[in-house]
Amino acid sequence: MQTISRRSYALKFYFKRLHSLNYSANIAPPDSQNSFEDVVLQRQLEATRSIVVQVSSKKSFSELYHYCSTYGRIIGAHHYCVQNEDIRHYILLEYENSEEASNAIDCSAYNDEMTGIPAKSPFLWFRASSKKPLKREIELNKLPSLCTVDGSLSLEQTELNALIRGASNIDEQLSLLYQNTKLNDLGVRLRFLAAFQVQQALYGMFPLANAIPFGSSVNGFGKMGCDLDLILRFDQEYKRKSQKYEESRLVFHTKQNFTNGRSQTQRQMESIGDMLQLFLPGICHVRRILQARVPIIKYHHEHLNLEIDLSMSNLSGFYMSELLYMFGEFDERVRPLTFCIRRWANACGLTNPSPGRWITNFSLTCLVIFFLQQTKQPVLPSINSLFKSATPDDIRITEDNINCSFARDFQAIGFNSKNKSRISELLLQFFEFYSQFDFHNKAISLNEGRPLSKPDHSAIYIVNPLEQALNVSKNMSLEECERLRIEVRNAAWILESEVDQNHVRNDEESWGLLNLFKTPEKAIIRPNVFFKPRILEVSELFDKIDEPVNDNSKSGDFNTALSSDFKNKEIKKRRQNTKKAMSNVLKQMPLNASASGTTSSNKTMQVISPTKDIRRGS
Repeated sequence: MQTISRRSYALKFYFKRLHSLNYSANIAPPDSQNSFEDVVLQRQLEATRSIVVQVSSKKSFSELYHYCSTYGRIIGAHHYCVQNEDIRHYILLEYENSEEASNAIDCSAYNDEMTGIPAKSPFLWFRASSKKPLKREIELNKLPSLCTVDGSLSLEQTELNALIRGASNIDEQLSLLYQNTKLNDLGVRLRFLAAFQVQQALYGMFPLANAIPFGSSVNGFGKMGCDLDLILRFDQEYKRKSQKYEESRLVFHTKQNFTNGRSQTQRQMESIGDMLQLFLPGICHVRRILQARVPIIKYHHEHLNLEIDLSMSNLSGFYMSELLYMFGEFDERVRPLTFCIRRWANACGLTNPSPGRWITNFSLTCLVIFFLQQTKQPVLPSINSLFKSATPDDIRITEDNINCSFARDFQAIGFNSKNKSRISELLLQFFEFYSQFDFHNKAISLNEGRPLSKPDHSAIYIVNPLEQALNVSKNMSLEECERLRIEVRNAAWILESEVDQNHVRNDEESWGLLNLFKTPEKAIIRPNVFFKPRILEVSELFDKIDEPVNDNSKSGDFNTALSSDFKNKEIKKRRQNTKKAMSNVLKQMPLNASASGTTSSNKTMQVISPTKDIRRGS
């Protein structure tokens, strides 16, 4: 029974063991036909061949290269900086194979001055030596140059604007924006090295552990400085190994879990969080968010200046990354267009780094993909067509029974777009399309590739491509939806104006995308422009009179004694009737009879008290 239960939850995880692969160290960069599996495997192999060494400055590269070359052949070196209280310099060295990198790590010494527990890690630092190598000896080694200098440094906004301003047309502006803001090669390498550090720390007890990056770090839509999403799996080869050794009479003892899957995952992640916080170098600010729908551990890596989210049960997110990667590979215009839309949304204030009622970058990406499915000659296929083209090798079912069995082979899918529109034309069509889209009644479905009837009253309904019962943009408010509609109309008008202008531009004049991104603070429309507050102020029930109340006024002069009047006609009429009754009582009172006056005053109080109750709203 236990075997049947395990097999029902076992995943057909398609990653093979890294040490069983026979990849060459000099693999060319992945081309447009490489599958997501090949790209991830290649990057994981790069991480096993790499180490990161902290140095005093980039000038230390020659001495570092001379020293580390004694452990193997170095085929690449990349320099980057991390800005903390001071500037820290690091150099990533890539060896020809993983054995040489492991040899360099195994021969490294531990810091005796630190009180922490020594831990094995690919993150090292290069200390000064009492013996300096001869310059002639270094020159004989034919020192290569650094492949990257300041590789983690993003382009300044002024420099980026100058590049975009100097372009010849909007299409070139879109290309420059994408090329200078996307996550570069070094950024991807560092993120896979962070994943390898976690995997290596668990390898002794869990040899099948695999920490896999997903999200923007691998789907091709990541920008410089983006966070890293990791999923940690311990059963990646369970099914394959069980089939290989199913006839063996020797079976591992396994600790059985009697609790439910979610609580067990939370306890496991809590222990992993303690390990990360207490033992692994470079990891700090560990936060455990275990009560979320997908429990995660958030932490910061100070040697990479990187925020990392680690989960153990988010396979649907991993497969969603694969799906987005495929959409980006179908057509080279998809990613530049998406980068531009995200940049525009950020400039308009539509997106926000903190979670809330705003539209997210993932929702914007879904809007771009859906639009490209709606053109007269579709640029992208529907997701259902990918599911129909799937083969038995493409079957992927997550632990939550989410079907992710879409086709992975580009040649088997056979989709070739006949749309030849320029990116600038698609950008204008995007804004025109959503300025007329009926968000109130229609839902967006990437699976069907067409609008559907909205199943609920959400502001915007985007069907989750893999978990189709969920709404990707459920967090959006009606105010933000209205702002989105207004901003896309404004953007369409700006782009149309840019097309109509043919005058000669100055070097300092903003045009094209710069005008699209230029949104002053006063132009940002706030939600209260469209919606009045629903809370009613009590003071609005009364008409205030500026005349002050005279303390010496006579008791019968109610017109001057009362400083406010009622808006409600019925209450006003009742108040007038009460005043008349009071006047009649006062006229009948004997002014010189003290006893009767006392009785009359009591009656007066009895009559006045209902008036007070009426004024209080009873």
